[in-house]
Amino acid sequence: MGEPTRSVRAILFDLDGTLIDSSAVVERHWRRFASLHDLDVEPILAVCHGRRSVDTIREVAPHLDAEAAAHQLEDGEALDVGGLVLVPGAAELLVRLAPDSWAIVTSGHYELASRRLTALGLPVPPVMVCAEDVEQGKPDPEGYALAAELLGVEPSACVVVEDAPAGVAAGKALGVPVIALATTHAASQLAAADAVLPDLVEFAEALATLGLELERSARA
Repeated sequence: MGEPTRSVRAILFDLDGTLIDSSAVVERHWRRFASLHDLDVEPILAVCHGRRSVDTIREVAPHLDAEAAAHQLEDGEALDVGGLVLVPGAAELLVRLAPDSWAIVTSGHYELASRRLTALGLPVPPVMVCAEDVEQGKPDPEGYALAAELLGVEPSACVVVEDAPAGVAAGKALGVPVIALATTHAASQLAAADAVLPDLVEFAEALATLGLELERSARA
């Protein structure tokens, strides 16, 4: 006999690389940052995805005022929507979800996140946990724990959807199933996730394969 199906009440999404492919914008601004500060960009690009800008800067350029540098970088990013594209299946998935059954947990700031969602016609959810809302960024699970709390859902009834190793680690640290998308990282770098998909087109099938089912109340 197969394993019993586990109910999912809420889906906690990362944003960049998960719902929106913002790689072109992200890398454009990190390249400018590296050039401005005479840094090698490749080590930066290897670690910047899925993390707060301030945390990346503290790691790659500890000699800088990380808060000030991150603010400058993010101001530029927030105004730049050139090259943003939807992750396949994202719009179709969100329209099937009840507004109180999903949240976004992003390492970007609220203005940046809401601009990107609006630019591509995606809804800004009632619950969106952003960089300024947490003391510890990913891979710490604080953001995902806060999103579950704000939705009024136990973490055990959630699934995390991520695209970066730091985000996968955050979801696993919360103790919930993690579905990763190989949009910004190779599948081999996301091996800690419970499933790895190319996009969100077959998300429902991935849930079923993991023995998970979205509760009826969570569907629009």
